[in-house]
Amino acid sequence: MPVADKRATDGRVESAEMRRLRRRIDALDRKIVGLLNERAELGREVGRAKAVAGRRAIRDAEREREVLLRVTMANTGPMPQADLLSVYRRLIAVSRALEARDRGGG
Repeated sequence: MPVADKRATDGRVESAEMRRLRRRIDALDRKIVGLLNERAELGREVGRAKAVAGRRAIRDAEREREVLLRVTMANTGPMPQADLLSVYRRLIAVSRALEARDRGGG
């Protein structure tokens, strides 16, 4: 077996290139997690600002449409539009749930 190869956890040989690509994915995943949490915290801050302003509603359908439109326009692929929108719909739902929890409703 060449020195550049290594056994993967399932016993298959993993090339140096495969390991390099997976390390890049792992590093990117760490960044994505950080960005998702930063986004969630900003969503919580928006929720607090809405509460201070006396807005009772947590859901802002118009803002959600704007976010989804911006995401759609920003997507250059290869991720399919429908899949990206599913991810963002879930992010929005998580933000609403955090806001509801912060307001004592969940």
